[in-house]
Amino acid sequence: MKRRLRIWAGRFCARLKAWVLGRPEWVRYWVITLLLVGVAYLDAGLNYPGPKDWAFWISMFSCVVLVARGWYPRLVLCATLPGLYAGTALVASMVALYTVARSRAAAWQAWLAAAFLCIGTYLPWPISKVLTESPSDHTQRAIYACIYAIGPTALGLLVQTREALQSRIVELATLRDHERELHAQTVIARERARIAREMHDVVSHQAGLIAVQAGALQVTAKDPTVRETAGTLRGLAVATLEELRSMILVLRAAGAGPTELAPQPRLADLPRLVAESEAGAELEVAGGRPVSKLPLLPEPIERAAYRTVQEALTNARKHAPGARTLVRLELREDCLRVAVTNGPPEVAALPGDTSTWDPLPGGGHGIVGLRERAALLGGTLAAGPTADGGFKIRLSLPLTTASH
Repeated sequence: MKRRLRIWAGRFCARLKAWVLGRPEWVRYWVITLLLVGVAYLDAGLNYPGPKDWAFWISMFSCVVLVARGWYPRLVLCATLPGLYAGTALVASMVALYTVARSRAAAWQAWLAAAFLCIGTYLPWPISKVLTESPSDHTQRAIYACIYAIGPTALGLLVQTREALQSRIVELATLRDHERELHAQTVIARERARIAREMHDVVSHQAGLIAVQAGALQVTAKDPTVRETAGTLRGLAVATLEELRSMILVLRAAGAGPTELAPQPRLADLPRLVAESEAGAELEVAGGRPVSKLPLLPEPIERAAYRTVQEALTNARKHAPGARTLVRLELREDCLRVAVTNGPPEVAALPGDTSTWDPLPGGGHGIVGLRERAALLGGTLAAGPTADGGFKIRLSLPLTTASH
């Protein structure tokens, strides 16, 4: 029988808890408040020994004011203290003390309120009874007063701390999700910037080479059919370069910021690059040594030098067709220097009709990207026209910084 009673009581409490938690917050507040008011009323009314005089009604008032505990917790506590001192409103004062301790007030206010409740619980009414009670009664009364005062205060502070921790956990979870989102966006931005650089350095280089060769064929070919086909190829290459430029602008805008150097070619590939440039370029190494005999340099240094030469040759084909281009490497103990110099354009010297020769499109990001590469490696890059109408790019990369 007792076991069935415990099971029934457990199920009832579980269902009651589920029903209360499933209600809106204001419904839960009023249900709990009315329940506490009823318990305080029973405590104050049933435990009052004498006739219903002014002390009784003060105790009843202390129970009624609990309905405002959520809005004015300190004022409600002050209103319940007269019922505690002169009457029997102990539960009402304990409920008000718990509400003060649970509120966002400072902890010292809760313990000050606990001191008032402790004093009110310890002192009898009328106060003159203190002189007639025995030391045993005083000790017992002091113990109960401390328990009645410390219990609600500690419970209220504990609930307040629990709520603060829950809100902090929710805040930390939100910040963690935000940090993950920012990290993902940063990774995507870096990848977009890397793709934009690869498109500019590799795809644009090849498309520019196709456009230059098609243009040269269009100018020099004697067969009208060949010239028409070459013009079509050049137009398609120019359109491709325009599309690439637009895509690079979008990718750079979405992925601005420092990126990793991911291109694969190195200095050993420079002779092939110069030979395939179709720009009348020559490669010269200070000291007369071939590139294959140069010592192995840090990989970012070689990549930056290769991309600088590649961009300079692409610009020479675009803006100075027919001009002679010189690529010069100089390896010192502390730095690597690269200089690419081209003369003025000589399109007018080409045979055939040059009226259809349209300038190739450019995005204006080549020199900017080269300066960015040099800055990431602690070097410098200078670019500008020469006295004879040509153009020169000078790159200097320190070896010590790259090695570190």
